[in-house]
Amino acid sequence: MVAAPFLSSLTSRGAQAESLSPPRRLIAMFTHYGCITTRFFPTKSHGVLTALDLLPTTLAPLAPHVSKLLIPRGIRAMNEWTATMARGQGNDSYLNVVGSYLTCQPVSPNGNDPFSFNAATKFQAMPLGPSLDHVMARQLSPEGVPLLMNVSGQIKEAPPSAISYRAKNEIFDALTAEQAYGSLTGLFRAGSGMSPDSYQAARGKSVLDLVSRDLDTLQRFDMSRSDRLKLDAWKQLLRQTEVVMTSSQCSQDSAAALGATQANVDALATHVPGYDSVTNPITDSMDAADLYSALAVLAAACNANPIILLKYPTNFVFKGLGINQDSATLAHRLDSAGMQGPCVPNAIEMLLTLDRYYAQKFANLVGMLDGIPEGNGTTTLDNSAAVWFSEVSDGAARNLNNLPIIQAGGAGGYFKTGWAINVDDGSANLSNGNSESACTDGTTNRIDGISQSTGTDPALANAPINKYYCNLMNALGVKAGADGFPAAAGQAAVSRFGMYDKTEDFIGGGTNPPTIHSPGEFDALKANV
Repeated sequence: MVAAPFLSSLTSRGAQAESLSPPRRLIAMFTHYGCITTRFFPTKSHGVLTALDLLPTTLAPLAPHVSKLLIPRGIRAMNEWTATMARGQGNDSYLNVVGSYLTCQPVSPNGNDPFSFNAATKFQAMPLGPSLDHVMARQLSPEGVPLLMNVSGQIKEAPPSAISYRAKNEIFDALTAEQAYGSLTGLFRAGSGMSPDSYQAARGKSVLDLVSRDLDTLQRFDMSRSDRLKLDAWKQLLRQTEVVMTSSQCSQDSAAALGATQANVDALATHVPGYDSVTNPITDSMDAADLYSALAVLAAACNANPIILLKYPTNFVFKGLGINQDSATLAHRLDSAGMQGPCVPNAIEMLLTLDRYYAQKFANLVGMLDGIPEGNGTTTLDNSAAVWFSEVSDGAARNLNNLPIIQAGGAGGYFKTGWAINVDDGSANLSNGNSESACTDGTTNRIDGISQSTGTDPALANAPINKYYCNLMNALGVKAGADGFPAAAGQAAVSRFGMYDKTEDFIGGGTNPPTIHSPGEFDALKANV
């Protein structure tokens, strides 16, 4: 890019210099067990959103940011577990979903008995390919891996709950707050912008590294021998000078303003994750989540990693919220992890408390991102896509259609914001599901997790999540090969991701031919449409 104006033979063929713009990032927040969909979604499923649309819902904490929100409606995730194996593999109602959520790949070894307790298929199966965060990071991140943090402080996870996979059968471990903070402190010094030599030492990146893909493209152009020699000489000179890109917002002061301080990290390190609200006053209510969010925002502001994933835990007892039952069984509205039984009294209200908690944590993340200016009237949020992903739609039905996804930020103007957009059929009255069809407060009704009565009619809201992933990849600049799949040396837009984009194809665990029935992204989500 920098050399182009000096290459006369190329300039004469119409090359144009492009202005530099802030980097684009993906900051994803992942929570388990879905939500009470009837209170979560705004009534309006397609159209311009206002604060009044959000205030009656559990998304009310996001009302101040409504103009920067995008709520894609009508999306289905892949590999849904059912008692009859109608829509996915028969491994496990948790493992199926989580293993395939960010991979869109089947899990292996395959299970054909939905009620089997075979250890290999129910507890140890893993997806056949990498997750979205790694596919993107291979092209965009300094070391080719994302920044993954589990806000409970847990580092290693097993297949039923792990969502980040470096490759087939390879779970990616999270960083603790201490590790994440330590990796960032070398990027700034107190009261000033990032130190170029500290940045260089931590990242090992020169300008040549940062624009290498553009240079590779440039060198493929038809140019004169003289210009090619000029380009080679320019690259040698650039390597010698080792100039680095810096961020004025990457400083000790910025970190302190976010709450990402050594004192806060040290305080967290003294508490072992657990469920006892007396001995673990921080972790039992996940108050530390905001510290992890601050670290994610700091990493984005420092441009340390454009692919950041914040994961909330499974099977957690939120005693700090007045809840004494773990979140997994509570999602079933039961007093155990069984498929049926008497409803827990006030189950709906306790689940709404969790929904509001998660919404507030996402709002805090969004607010921090929106508080960092990046020039031309934009903020870090404007140049990012902050996305809240939920494992399932309704936690009892464990259905994957009508998925709750909330995005904030337009990724540098790529996405339309201030809208709810029904990508399934464009209707403004898409069903909010049936989460309150059973187990209303104080009742002793029995809930049948097999009938999925609290879910959404499976005929509705089935637009494949693969297409949304293509949106995110294209927004950040991931490239694809001629076949449309992400490829490091590619030049095309991404139009395909995963093995399947139809949940029924997952039946058999990969025995069906790899098929993407609906390639491309959701054009309706793009700002220029």
